[in-house]
Amino acid sequence: MAICRLRSLLSLSKCSLPLQFSSLGRSSTEVPSQFETIGFIGLGNMGSRMVNNLIKAGYKVAVNDKNSNVLKKFSDMGVETKETPFEVAEASDVVITMLPSSPHVNDVYTGPNGLLHGGNVLRPWLLIDSSTIDPQTSRKLSLTISDCMLKENKDHWQNPVMLDAPVSGGVLAAESGTLTFMVGGSEEAYLAAKPLFLAMGKNTVYCGGAGNGSAAKICNNLTMAISMLGVSEALALGQSLGIAASTLTKVFNSSSARCWSSDSYNPVPGVMEGVPSSRNYDGGFASKLMAKDLNLAATSASDVGVKYPLTSQAQEIYTELCQNGHETEDFSSVFRHFYTGKDEI
Repeated sequence: MAICRLRSLLSLSKCSLPLQFSSLGRSSTEVPSQFETIGFIGLGNMGSRMVNNLIKAGYKVAVNDKNSNVLKKFSDMGVETKETPFEVAEASDVVITMLPSSPHVNDVYTGPNGLLHGGNVLRPWLLIDSSTIDPQTSRKLSLTISDCMLKENKDHWQNPVMLDAPVSGGVLAAESGTLTFMVGGSEEAYLAAKPLFLAMGKNTVYCGGAGNGSAAKICNNLTMAISMLGVSEALALGQSLGIAASTLTKVFNSSSARCWSSDSYNPVPGVMEGVPSSRNYDGGFASKLMAKDLNLAATSASDVGVKYPLTSQAQEIYTELCQNGHETEDFSSVFRHFYTGKDEI
């Protein structure tokens, strides 16, 4: 019944939103009170762009980051800034975090002046973590949040809830508001939060219980890494056998080898425009982030007793790539630096 009611509310909210907003925040009459102020912690390449899209959608936002220069930038835009995560929590109905790793997330939630600094009584009824972290950490934090109480009830919510909602699409999708959110946790909370996700992205996928969003993200990036390695290895082999990478790419993309790494994110410089390989592997998804995600996948596989030979091999290759000084280059640079592939002239 509750889920059906939320679906109806969601449908009504979509119809009632105005197409344009003339200020940084909506008035309290334009949004439900449960979304009156959105807190956002983590203003890096992804988080800063996600915040910009929330502002464009008309939400009132309060932000925090360790980088004072970034905070000043948002303050100059008229966005409310806070010195600590706890101050964000005290000022927000919903808090979203976008952080580099599990230790960072734990620190923001449970560290000094963290979101839980005030004990087990919280103001925000919903906490959304969009960081890419291990499912175990997501599940532990979700359990911790579920044991807390709200300072005051929001709608029918009597206890705070947490969603793990990592994203796919990278910086370009964060900029354009076309991210995909993979969401784990309460389905009722997911449906309630959907307007927020759609202010920052174009797709949302409900993945099941707590930690399943994080699990989906790890599996997605594992597949992406192995796919990129396979395409890079095949293209480098083709070059050595006398086939131009552009020709072999045409073969792949019109046959059974077609995949995202061949038709949308080709790793060979000169074959495709608008991708990192076309600009000396600048931008995109850094190799050090891929190595981190593969470490998460390997640890998770080991924890549950699943064989992971391809994960291990990919983990070794990307670790080596980073150790050789290419950690900030896009992960497709494995074609050049590991397989010694050649540019298409």
